[in-house]
Amino acid sequence: MIDELRQVNRLLVKLEENLPIVASLTPQAAATLKDQASGADFSERCQVTAVHYLGDEGGIVCRLDQGNGGRPSIVTSITHLTFDRKQPFAREIAAYQKNRNARLRRAAP
Repeated sequence: MIDELRQVNRLLVKLEENLPIVASLTPQAAATLKDQASGADFSERCQVTAVHYLGDEGGIVCRLDQGNGGRPSIVTSITHLTFDRKQPFAREIAAYQKNRNARLRRAAP
């Protein structure tokens, strides 16, 4: 088991109660999106408009709105985002990201 389900459920409730949430794509995620979209410009700043849990394989994913009018939403793992540390649930997000990344590294062949 990669994720601790109680931690996931508590975090999902907090995230859903506070939507939309301002976030930023990590530089690596922004570069990957730009490459995959034939050079389309992706702002690192965005708003999380929905969250879902995809089980151990996908973890918590976020639907992002970049305010780019007409472009489809982006869905990415919460581990590819950074959040303002002043948000009341920022510590819970950081703890989830840290734990998930560590467990994924240990589970890798």
